[in-house]
Amino acid sequence: MTTHANSLDAALRERARRVVPGGMWGHLHADKLPANYPQFFSRAEGCRLWDVDGRAYLDFMCSWGPNLLGHHHPEVEAAAERQARLGDCMNGPAQTMVELAELMVDTVAHADWAQLQKNGTDATTTCVTIARAATTRRKVLVARGAYHGAVPWCSPSLLGITAEDRAHIMFYDYNNAESLREAAAQAGDDLACIIASAFRHDLGRDQELPSRAFAETARAICDARGAALILDEVRAGFRLHLAGSWEPFGVKPDLAAWSKALANGYPLAAVTGRDWLKEAAAQIFVTGSFWCGAVPMAAAIATLTVLRRGGVIEHLAAMGEKLRVGISDLARRHEVGLRQSGPAQMPMVLFDDDADFRKGELFCRTALAKGVYFHPRHNMFLCAAHGEAEIEEALRAADAGLQAVAEHVRATT
Repeated sequence: MTTHANSLDAALRERARRVVPGGMWGHLHADKLPANYPQFFSRAEGCRLWDVDGRAYLDFMCSWGPNLLGHHHPEVEAAAERQARLGDCMNGPAQTMVELAELMVDTVAHADWAQLQKNGTDATTTCVTIARAATTRRKVLVARGAYHGAVPWCSPSLLGITAEDRAHIMFYDYNNAESLREAAAQAGDDLACIIASAFRHDLGRDQELPSRAFAETARAICDARGAALILDEVRAGFRLHLAGSWEPFGVKPDLAAWSKALANGYPLAAVTGRDWLKEAAAQIFVTGSFWCGAVPMAAAIATLTVLRRGGVIEHLAAMGEKLRVGISDLARRHEVGLRQSGPAQMPMVLFDDDADFRKGELFCRTALAKGVYFHPRHNMFLCAAHGEAEIEEALRAADAGLQAVAEHVRATT
């Protein structure tokens, strides 16, 4: 990763390396991005953000998902500020906890109750813990390559992880009903739960929407075996369907994990569940010093209130489709092979014959120089602040990026 010489970003990276292992951690590490991507930012507004050196970007990562309505959405900020003046982290929750749980139960189709946490990993892990407690079984069926968090039972890295941490995790292939049935048969009478992402969004591969047959098979197995069906909504939640991402299939999970967009950027996660799991959810011990923060809950109430008025998800889909069609047209013009997959409001762009992502990185570097922040191997996100003008701006940058890729292909063939 290279940065502009003598930049504040470069100086901050050097300072961070002295006091932070590796200078940064996890998926937000800019060293995993193409050259010249910034690590440190100074501010954000709507669908734009500014790095510490003052460069502005039209953002298509949206804080990796949490920015749903636009940074500094007035209703969300007003609600958060009102609550901040009253209190945030106290000896127990504020009234906002009950109000938000009521709102989630009223919004999410399967939900009879809700619990609140901080991060997506908190929520998925809580779901698995509840399922095991309720069933007194151990086996958890997980799709190969799926991401459900960053703790030992589900981390994508095996460094520091023991075999015992994964002893009761069993794998199936996403969207493959027969593979799911085989995994369930292997789990036998010890099957506690099946966990599935709302759609397949594995890193660096084409996204895949679930089939009705797959969703219905997962539901049927859990019904027949007395196991819990867990839907991981951490990434997709409230971007595809307000009542739950699998509602178009008529398939309701027993538990769902929510985070990212729930509070429009404020740190919050949630588990929603059905009545038969309520007692187990009350008995397990899960907690955190900041899990009752009242400000994020107030922000979430405001976010859901905006969403329930309607129009946001439809807007995201329409703008995502405009971006997708525009990129497709540009790719044909430049004679560049690429694939766009998954829901349009969470776009993924991958180039043909690009196993090392060099084309994708060249595309993104070029677009970044034009002030548009794309990602070469992770699904991207739209927020409500992306409008027609912003999509046209993004397509101008994409045009430059695709021209650079076309020139690279001609020079290397």
